[in-house]
Amino acid sequence: MAADGQLVTFGVVPTAAETGYGYIRQGESHKGAYRVAEFVEKPELSVAQQYVSDGGYVWNSGMFMFKASRYLEELKTHRPDIYKACEVAIDEAARDEDFLRPEPSAFEACASESIDYAVMEKTSSAVVVPVECDWSDVGSWSALWDISEKTAEGNAIIGDVIAEDTSNSYLRSDSKLIAAIGLENVVIVESDDAIMVASKDRVQDVKKIVEKLKAQGRSETELHRKVYRPWGYYDSIDHGKRFQVKRIVVSPGQQLSLQMHHHRAEHWIVVSGTARVTRGDDVFLVGENESTYIPLGVLHRLENPGAIPLEMIEVQSGSYLGEDDIVRFEDTYGRD
Repeated sequence: MAADGQLVTFGVVPTAAETGYGYIRQGESHKGAYRVAEFVEKPELSVAQQYVSDGGYVWNSGMFMFKASRYLEELKTHRPDIYKACEVAIDEAARDEDFLRPEPSAFEACASESIDYAVMEKTSSAVVVPVECDWSDVGSWSALWDISEKTAEGNAIIGDVIAEDTSNSYLRSDSKLIAAIGLENVVIVESDDAIMVASKDRVQDVKKIVEKLKAQGRSETELHRKVYRPWGYYDSIDHGKRFQVKRIVVSPGQQLSLQMHHHRAEHWIVVSGTARVTRGDDVFLVGENESTYIPLGVLHRLENPGAIPLEMIEVQSGSYLGEDDIVRFEDTYGRD
C-alpha cells in the first residue's frame, strides 16, 4: 500500500481501556487494511472502555510507512507553511564536520506540529493496518514501570534509592539519594534539572506542570543543566545573583569560538588536560591545577590542543550571566 502511494499507519489492537494513548477509528476495508475514519485524542476511562467494546478502534502507535515523496506532496497541500519553512531551512543549511545545521530563522519559523495533525488527519490517503502484538510507546513514567524489572514489593528502582514500606512505585535517581517511606503507586524521578513526584495514575498530567513553568518563564523548559555543544559540553554546577559556576569539558582537538562578553568576567581553573588560551593579543597554555582570568570585554578563546579531554571549572561573575551575552568573532562550527 505504501508503494502505491498510501500513507500507512499501524494501529495496535487494544488489550485494555488505556487512557494514555490516542485511538484511530477504522473506516471501510481497503486491501486488508482500513481507511482512517478518525483520529481520537487520549480519552477518559469511560470513553476508552466504549472504544474497546466497540472493536472498531485501535491504539494510535505513531508508527508510519510511506514514500517520502508522497508525504511531502501531502504536506505541501495541507501545511504549505511547514513545507516552505523546512525547504528553506534545508536549502540554506550549513555543514561543519558531521553536522548539518538548518538555516536558523527558517527552521524556527516552522510550526511545531505532529504528523497526525499536519497531514494524517487531513489526507484522503491515510490507511491503518491493525497489529496484534506486545506493544508500548513507553510514553510515560508509568509505562516505564510496566516494562522495568521490579523488586518483591513491586518497585522499579534505578540509582541511589532506599525504600521503606513502599510498593508498586517507580523510583529513579540520577545523582542524589532518594528516601521513600510509606508510599504506594508513586513515581519519583530525580535528575540534575529537577525532581518530580507524582501519583502513578497522574503522570500524564506532567504537561500541566510544563505549561506552568513556561507561563512563569522558567529556564527549565528550554535548557538542561548539562548542555552539549559541538566542542564538548558544560554542566552548570551552581549559580547566584551575580555568579555562575560551570564544569566545562572540551573534546581533544576542539575549540570554542573567539568571543567576548559585555556583562561578565570569567575565571578558568584547569582540572585535567591542557588548555590553550587566547586572551586579547596573548596566546598561552594553562596546565592542570593552574588558572587564568578573562576580564569583562576582552576577546578570548579556549582550545584543547591535547589528546585527552580538557576538563575545567569556570566561575563567571557580573551583572548578567545569560548565554546570549556571547559576541562571536570567529567560529569553527559556523555559528553566528
